[in-house]
Amino acid sequence: MFSTHQPFVKIGIPFIHLSEIDSTNNYALDLIKKQKAVSGTVVFAEKQTKGKGQRGKQWHSKAYENIILSIILDVSKILIQKQFILNAFAAVACYDFFKKYAGNSTAIKWPNDLYFNDKKAGGVLIETINHQNKRYAIIGIGINVNQKIFDSSIPNPTSLSIITENEFIIPELSKELLIHLNHWLPSLFENEKHILHAYNQYLYKKNQPIVLKKGSIRFNCIVEAVNDYGELIISNALQTSVQHGEVEWIIP
Repeated sequence: MFSTHQPFVKIGIPFIHLSEIDSTNNYALDLIKKQKAVSGTVVFAEKQTKGKGQRGKQWHSKAYENIILSIILDVSKILIQKQFILNAFAAVACYDFFKKYAGNSTAIKWPNDLYFNDKKAGGVLIETINHQNKRYAIIGIGINVNQKIFDSSIPNPTSLSIITENEFIIPELSKELLIHLNHWLPSLFENEKHILHAYNQYLYKKNQPIVLKKGSIRFNCIVEAVNDYGELIISNALQTSVQHGEVEWIIP
């Protein structure tokens, strides 16, 4: 049953299938600005020429080989200071989807990367916009599926095809991802703690030592959890929590 805050919303209705676009997030943003946005809309592209990544970086994805989509949701009922739950919502759905094919080495690397062992298989980008007395979230998801050769600027990539040695039909797989997103959708509006609990269960390197970099200083710590506000809780002599953008995670 869907949330009383979001009556009749189902992710994937409508489902906009594009052969090529600069950015699915940009397309979704344009729908909102033109007042053509419906909460639950999915914008799916087979080829994206200027995909968005974290902190202004470009998301590199080979055409016709990966899942590239953006979701529009009305999130007016979610407190601004708890916007991290949007990241967690998308991340746990992606985890459940990916683990079905890749297996138990799947994990969520804080704050919003999909990992398999120590390699990146996908990511989530959240943008929010206020328009016509509503607040919308655009949830961009990119998951590596059939791609086997990656740009040298990407340090540690992997894909479902590399992991499983199988090829997949991308549009069909995208529709399957939507099933997992819809499974978690009621919790997004009614049971945030359920999502955060799952996120912490799936957390990459939980209870293990890692190296973080803050400015020019590297320091060791233990990953403990992520809190309601998206801060990484760590065990360290100098610090107990860090925010996204404050530190860089050093992958061996």
